[in-house]
Amino acid sequence: MSSFAGLRRRLFGAPLDPLDAKTRRNIALVAFFAWVGLGADGISSSCYGPEETFRALGGNTDLGLYLALATAVTVFIIALAYNQVIELFPSGGGGYRVATSLLGPYAGAVSGAALILDYVLTIAISIASGVDALFSLLPPGLMDYKLATEVIIIMVLILLNLRGMKEVITILVPIFMGFVITHALLIVYGILAHVELLPGLIPEAVTASSALAGKMGWVHVASLLLLAYSQGGGTYTGLEAVSNNVNVLSEPRVRTGKVTMLYMAASLAFTAGGIILLYLLWDARPVEGKTLNAVAFGAILDSLPWESEWAAHGALIVVLALEAGLLFVAANTGFLGGPAVLSNMAADSWIPHQFRYLSTRLVRQNGIMVMGVAGLAILLWTAGSVALLVVIYSVSVFLTFAISLFGLCVYWARHRKERKWLGRLALSASGFVVCSVILVLLLAEKFLQGGWVAGLIIAVIIAGCVVIRNHYEWTRQQIRKIDQIFAELPFGSIATPSKIDTEAPTAAFLVGSSRGGGMHALLWVQRMFPGHFRNFIFINARSVDAQSYGGREQLAAMKTEANAALSYFVNFCNSKGWAAKSFLSFGTDSIDEATRLAERVQADYPGAIFFTSKLIFERENLFIRLLHNQAPNVLQRRFHLRGMQMVILPLKLTT
Repeated sequence: MSSFAGLRRRLFGAPLDPLDAKTRRNIALVAFFAWVGLGADGISSSCYGPEETFRALGGNTDLGLYLALATAVTVFIIALAYNQVIELFPSGGGGYRVATSLLGPYAGAVSGAALILDYVLTIAISIASGVDALFSLLPPGLMDYKLATEVIIIMVLILLNLRGMKEVITILVPIFMGFVITHALLIVYGILAHVELLPGLIPEAVTASSALAGKMGWVHVASLLLLAYSQGGGTYTGLEAVSNNVNVLSEPRVRTGKVTMLYMAASLAFTAGGIILLYLLWDARPVEGKTLNAVAFGAILDSLPWESEWAAHGALIVVLALEAGLLFVAANTGFLGGPAVLSNMAADSWIPHQFRYLSTRLVRQNGIMVMGVAGLAILLWTAGSVALLVVIYSVSVFLTFAISLFGLCVYWARHRKERKWLGRLALSASGFVVCSVILVLLLAEKFLQGGWVAGLIIAVIIAGCVVIRNHYEWTRQQIRKIDQIFAELPFGSIATPSKIDTEAPTAAFLVGSSRGGGMHALLWVQRMFPGHFRNFIFINARSVDAQSYGGREQLAAMKTEANAALSYFVNFCNSKGWAAKSFLSFGTDSIDEATRLAERVQADYPGAIFFTSKLIFERENLFIRLLHNQAPNVLQRRFHLRGMQMVILPLKLTT
């Protein structure tokens, strides 16, 4: 093993076999790990969501009780609605797949673009908030190192995620559980310590709302509550992550997904709603340089019988440090969900196909790198402004929510013969109304404070997706024309195929799923070297990408399709009286697999010469090279370095 390969193994871990059933069982997430890995984004929003809601009330804090109840109810409405997504799309895909399947491909593109931005912002806002919280505990002189700290944290998360999803979640579990336990204890104690004030919250809220209505009117009261409610829209982020990643859950995936959603909804509703109650019970007021959480938790900790003030201060530092740590854990949700969205969109040709590929550790490495770089870029562009990031974040999230829930409404309206359709339609419609109201209010109130930025970024992503998809569709049409040309080639009898002579001249073809490319190469060789080659070998190295690794059914379908493609070439040769054989391999890197198979063929057939086709475009540029991998060129170089002969045959695509 080379020194580079050894370093790579130490950094990222040993390669995993994608076809080994044990591998899937080992990396699949049970409900608890899914709650940690995918639910941290939602729970972490309690570090800033409730505060944004409460602050928006201004001096009318007695109305906070309505918002505490609305927050808890909204969380469960959205969570239950997304349980339907898990049922209908057990292979994952979440909001993107819902919109694509139920509303059409362009609705899916809009949802996917919003989701990409959502997960990029999950990384940016979580790290920005976490570093802000962390540095608030440090001397002011260290503030100059905040940006460097953010860069380092992103790089560490990229490295951890390249090792594998389960590995990074295992490392982050202590931080997550530390946050959950400490905050649960503080919320429970904080409520019980002032339990005598609870009965008075309802009449105080009613009195305050009536008094305000008497002065300003009920329309003003409703507008104030809706605005405050929408300001805390960040609280509900993260609920979509489970439906987007159902394919990585342990079997039975639907049940695991629903249990995970229950964990997420219960913990988020309890934490977010409980914190707003603490604000009311402990009369939390804004203090310069402190978050409302710090004010409320500080008051609670000060009320405990500590031996010294330093003990209470130290406990508060631990609580706030865990908040910062949880935000870093939440940032990791962007590295899990974002690459999944990119992979699904790549499968539908909205973005470059390279985003479907898995690394040797069976993670979407291209997506992880892009999400990390994009998160860092938007962090630098916004100078880490949490206020701006929250607005952009909330717009992207609730756009996705609204599209997905509208898709569910359409589904149940079309499937009225199914059991319980009316209740599910009502649930989906309720969620759609809630999310749409929040989205409209956010855009109306915060358009100039960041709403326009969200719209612009999403529009740019969609425009890029349309250009890419149009190119891929044109390319597919050209390839189909070529396939059609060879579809009419006559077959003879294959009852008595010729025998292979390993010492005879051998032509080995690297082929894919397209018959046109393989037949083009085969007939070109026969035309240029008539009667020279006695053996015809067909090599198909298939890449197990994120879609084919979605489950047993997908892998089985991929194997069946690959064997059928190879059988076509072998049968064609046998029908002409030519000796033929095929080799098939599966792996995460098709180039590595093709190289391994070619070395095997070279060993068995010393006189083999390798051939493959390559798409040639009339106007090739950087854009074309980005969308189409350069596998033939890479393979040719590898083969030549190993002393194997390889010829690349151009397959020209014309307008």
